[in-house]
Amino acid sequence: MATAAERREELKAVWEQARTCTRCPQLASTRTTVVFGSGNADADLMFVGEAPGANEDKQGLPFVGQAGKLLAQLLEEIGLSRSDVFIANLLKCRPPGNRDPLPGEIDACQDYLFRQLELIEPRVVCTLGNFSTKLLRADPSTGITRLHGREEIRRIGPRNVRLYPLYHPAAALYTRSLLDVLRADFGRIPELLALPVPEQPEPEPEAEPELVVPEPVLVPDIAEDDEPDANQLGLF
Repeated sequence: MATAAERREELKAVWEQARTCTRCPQLASTRTTVVFGSGNADADLMFVGEAPGANEDKQGLPFVGQAGKLLAQLLEEIGLSRSDVFIANLLKCRPPGNRDPLPGEIDACQDYLFRQLELIEPRVVCTLGNFSTKLLRADPSTGITRLHGREEIRRIGPRNVRLYPLYHPAAALYTRSLLDVLRADFGRIPELLALPVPEQPEPEPEAEPELVVPEPVLVPDIAEDDEPDANQLGLF
């Protein structure tokens, strides 16, 4: 079992890989910086958004605009701060024009998020908004309106986590009723953090090395009245 310090160093190594990533050529060519995530590398609570916006792309930090200020305010209301949690996005690079992530981009980037979850080991993962909720639940048909404020145990990458969908703070900035709902859902986070850590799946066994069977040696037919060659006697 790795210590917190060891996991933190491994997380830095993942960041070093991500900051020079070119798996998505378009995103790599248009980004200003990779937005890996920020916060406590040993946090019990982790937030996952969709992708960086323009401000995040410039500063290299997630949720630094008005939505980020609201997130910080809601955390303060439940006795937490940004330094207590870890905040990341599904994509680590800003999509041009803030468009939705493409399926291929998500596939290329999701390993970074799964590795973050594995190393940070959060008790609760809050998805922010419709897009990240659908993706992390692997359910494109059920939206945030039905799911917000309803926790469940889900396997994400190598870990089981307590997934807690929330409305995106950006949406709540424009709709007062959503802000009230988001504030009420945030109010349940302390009780979720007090629950036991979800039982983790058994580690998958390492694949056994493939057994290579040598090609059989073909021995020519021997006529009944022929004596076998001395070199072939060991084959019988």
